[in-house]
Amino acid sequence: MIKKQKDSTNNDIYSEDIFRENKKGDNVDSIKDDGYNDDIEIEEEGTQSDTIKDLRKKLKSCQKQRGEYLIGWQRSKADFINARKAFEEEKKEYVSFAKENVLEELLPVADSFDMAFANKEVWEKVDKNWRVGVEYIYSQFITVLEGNGLEQTNPLGKVFNPREHTSVDIVETDKKKEDEHIALVVQKGYLLQDKIIRSPKVKVFSYKKKSE
Repeated sequence: MIKKQKDSTNNDIYSEDIFRENKKGDNVDSIKDDGYNDDIEIEEEGTQSDTIKDLRKKLKSCQKQRGEYLIGWQRSKADFINARKAFEEEKKEYVSFAKENVLEELLPVADSFDMAFANKEVWEKVDKNWRVGVEYIYSQFITVLEGNGLEQTNPLGKVFNPREHTSVDIVETDKKKEDEHIALVVQKGYLLQDKIIRSPKVKVFSYKKKSE
């Protein structure tokens, strides 16, 4: 409450209640200011929340893209590895095919040596030094063939197998245990890494009971 008084000069003097009222007024203004600051803080918090939501959305989008890129990269890497393996397989097949053709062309040379050695009686009459030289050359030649994976097959005495042997003639026998066995190898066969590139030509025993 405001109290008015007179001093000796007849001037109006306000009591201390005025100051109290002023103080109360100041408190009201202060409360008003505090409420305004709270509104600002709420708005700032709302803006920060929206920013965090936006960042989370962007992060999720980036993670999705990263996953897609990773899957694409892994698929491309797998395709490249498969293509390289296929190329290596084709290269091996080509080299093997080329080697097989070359070796097949050399087989008649080996056959010529075999034919020369077949008649032992005649071969033994040849000059010894010349004979030893030819046999040494033949040995070197066979070593080269074997070094390239070629292997001779000589099935003499084995059971005839039409999938592995080529029959060129029949030899009759009165021994039953010799029936369907190989009696003579006319021409040797050859394998290239377990693959038959030429089957041996053979004569096969055929059992025939003796007539009494």
